[in-house]
Amino acid sequence: MESLRVELGSRSYPIHIGASLIGSRELYAPHLGGGGAAIVTNVVVAPLFLEAVKRASGARAEIVLEDGEQAKSWRGVERVVDGLLAARLGRDGLVIALGGGVIGDLAGFAAAVYQRGVPFVQVPTTLLAQVDSSVGGKTAINHPLGKNMIGAFHQPRAVIADVATLDTLPERELRAGLAEVIKHGLALDAPFFDWLESNIDALVKRERGALGYAVKKSCELKARIVAADEQETGERALLNLGHTFGHAIEAGTGYGAWLHGEAVAAGMVMAAELSALMGHLKKTDVGRVRDLLRRAGLPIAGPALAPERLMALMSLDKKAAQGRTRFVVLEAIGRAALRADVDDAQVRRAVVAAGQ
Repeated sequence: MESLRVELGSRSYPIHIGASLIGSRELYAPHLGGGGAAIVTNVVVAPLFLEAVKRASGARAEIVLEDGEQAKSWRGVERVVDGLLAARLGRDGLVIALGGGVIGDLAGFAAAVYQRGVPFVQVPTTLLAQVDSSVGGKTAINHPLGKNMIGAFHQPRAVIADVATLDTLPERELRAGLAEVIKHGLALDAPFFDWLESNIDALVKRERGALGYAVKKSCELKARIVAADEQETGERALLNLGHTFGHAIEAGTGYGAWLHGEAVAAGMVMAAELSALMGHLKKTDVGRVRDLLRRAGLPIAGPALAPERLMALMSLDKKAAQGRTRFVVLEAIGRAALRADVDDAQVRRAVVAAGQ
């Protein structure tokens, strides 16, 4: 096991990364108060890991939701809160989010609002959640007009990333998680992007050493950014490379039709094309982006949505300021920037170019 730390003063917390961690009692014990623990999970993850987490944490309640993005709704929050109240979980209790990004976002948001905030621990079981959504304290549910529009910053007490859980992950989910891994290198770390180009085949084959390194490196990069800009007032927005386009794809196609990582992959191609149109990124580097995503088995073109429809959905993006949509663009591989001086015509051309 290797452990990193997200440095946020009194709210700092560890990220534990390794194999066969999910049933380790000592990782839960420091975060258990007198109010007991409740596990939030879904119907896919529960048969695989629920009993091990119950034994390790001594949880006295379990809340099992349906699988999929549709769970990230007010109804999903209501079901979690109903379960916490039925278990008589107090403010000294602990919510354990056991699952992928949907469960982490939903359980974290429920923990943020239940009794004005109770502690929670992230136990991510997908690659996407381990490298991205479990770290940083972003919790949210969706609105029909936009993804993650209703939420709160609520940092976990710990993240327990057991890479052995990835053995059970469906192929499509694994590849979707690789999109967020690629994003970290593309936005923040050129040598990591180079490493991914050399090791993408090993990652697709689920070689444990390659996966462990990718999770650790991604968490290191994200932990550094979160420590510097917890509530996304500046540098943290760079982690949203491809997400302005990607969230619009998810909203425009109906949540769940495209996995989050698939939408982000297509969004990163659009962002790369936009960066080239703005004169920041070499066309050869756009080709490298396309090639790596293709080798990861990810889509490099968006769905059959009119560019105007995507642009209308992007106007609701949370990075918007003073009525203008701001885009994360690439000045080079490994160096992203947040820009508001983006012409609508260039955005439209980038969307079209990404489909070619």
